[in-house]
Amino acid sequence: MIEAVGVVVPARDEASLVGACVRAVDLALRRLPAGIARAVCVVADRCGDATADVARTAFGEVPGVVVVSRSARTVGEVRDLGVARVRAALGSPAPSRTLLLSTDADTRVTPGWARAHLARARQGYHAVAGTAELAEPFSASSRALARYDHVLDRARTEDGHGSVYGANLGVRADAFDVVGGFGPRATGEDHDLWRRLGQAGFRRCYESGAPVVTSARLVGRAPDGLAALLRGLAEDTVA
Repeated sequence: MIEAVGVVVPARDEASLVGACVRAVDLALRRLPAGIARAVCVVADRCGDATADVARTAFGEVPGVVVVSRSARTVGEVRDLGVARVRAALGSPAPSRTLLLSTDADTRVTPGWARAHLARARQGYHAVAGTAELAEPFSASSRALARYDHVLDRARTEDGHGSVYGANLGVRADAFDVVGGFGPRATGEDHDLWRRLGQAGFRRCYESGAPVVTSARLVGRAPDGLAALLRGLAEDTVA
């Protein structure tokens, strides 16, 4: 039985977006059943703006901690740092009873997001991959938009939507520990963690009922993340 839920939010120069992200997470966590401990950790990674201050101001009823990171780290290491700090903030409950949720600073989780992840964990799943909807069209080209829809369609499997996003990922802490966390990966840390969980025999599922809304920007923080994919699709349609 899950007794604690922690959310990790890596952020780099996201002062304009991190406030909305944290407030959405706060709302989602407050909708969890009574008796479940909850906490949020925002990792302000080498920020040159007011990301950390904005995040601190945005915390509502749910306990939150902001970690300011000045040394160079990969995005995987940033997420791992956030995981360690949020687990400490929760009081280090038993790993098998702790659910770790990951999102991004340019993303807003939906009100039922945490509850949907919790429901899957209670069904015995060790890892849950949710969906990500774009906040706005990333291109004025209908061809580019169609190409993105095709990418999503190709990802589908008989088990579900088939997409994995660091902006919408849940992992039980004991499974997370066994496979070594995200690890020092500069990009694709979400897919790599998902793959290793599967190889280790942990139960995984795709959940369409726990969506998040994420930025459709074409220049992002991760070198080969969603923004890079969208940019490539948009550029391929330019005559």
